[in-house]
Amino acid sequence: MAALTYDDIQLVPSYSEIVSRKNIDLSTRITSRFSLTIPLVASPMPTVCGFDMALELMRMGGIGCIHRFMSIAEQEEIIDQLNKISLSEKINIPTMAAVGANGDFLERAKALVNKGAKIILIDVAHGHHKNVKDAIGLIKAIDPAIDVIAGNIASAKAAIDLQDWGADALRVGVGGGSLCTTRIKTGFGVPNVTCLNEIVKVAKVPVMADGGLRMSGDLAKAFALGASTAMLGSLLAGTEEAPGLLINQPTGLFKKYSGAASYDTKVTHGQEVRNIEGESTVIPYKGKVKLVIDSILDGVKSALSYAGANNLSEFKPEYIEVTNAGLSEAKPHLL
Repeated sequence: MAALTYDDIQLVPSYSEIVSRKNIDLSTRITSRFSLTIPLVASPMPTVCGFDMALELMRMGGIGCIHRFMSIAEQEEIIDQLNKISLSEKINIPTMAAVGANGDFLERAKALVNKGAKIILIDVAHGHHKNVKDAIGLIKAIDPAIDVIAGNIASAKAAIDLQDWGADALRVGVGGGSLCTTRIKTGFGVPNVTCLNEIVKVAKVPVMADGGLRMSGDLAKAFALGASTAMLGSLLAGTEEAPGLLINQPTGLFKKYSGAASYDTKVTHGQEVRNIEGESTVIPYKGKVKLVIDSILDGVKSALSYAGANNLSEFKPEYIEVTNAGLSEAKPHLL
């Protein structure tokens, strides 16, 4: 059987009594214990999520995962600032930060937890690995009140194992990111729809869809398949709140966007320059991230209305596979 990705399917409309899309509830769980008002997570990439991005997501009811490509002191300072603002503004959203699965990961995790981080994400390309198994146990031992998100994974077997190892949520998707070259370099990866389908069947904890999400319709498909949250990289890159300076070119304003395993990221942040599995580019400046997020949420709420769903738990539409002709028909084809 062929494996499917988002462009290979379309959701089937069903009977609806939704009076206003504004009333649709998009609240969800990010982990077993922690909730969000909106199902969006900013990816822990150095050109996507630092303090400004995490703060804006937090204020909107989502969450930003503070990337790990900085010193421990810098990362814990960001978590400390976010927690202070969360207390003063009475925002009921946990703070979240990324660590690796070797090197200084445990020292980093302890520092982040001491500064009030409630969720630690183990940020590695291949999450079905002994290093991740060991890291989950060691991080959990710091404080039993900490939730750990583990991944990335692409199979049901990996999901079962990570849950057995103690993961409180699963980050799902291998090689589907907009700048990721893993599938080209290694031949490994599973198209996103099939990947989510297989993992959701065995998941007992929330599932985070990561990679291949280019528009609100892709997010709607991920949620229809059972994902609780969507992790966004390219959709949020290039906004004012994304880390990095504006680049003034003759054709307009741009910002850099680099894959976490790209040459640029490894050189910029002093990593060993090997196992390059990502690219770098510049993308047009998008302005305030709130405008981008509002547009995404409008599309997702509209999707739920087509299924007659008042919230994500009710959103279970059927889907059909489409041909290339169907894909072409789905897009504006007069222009």
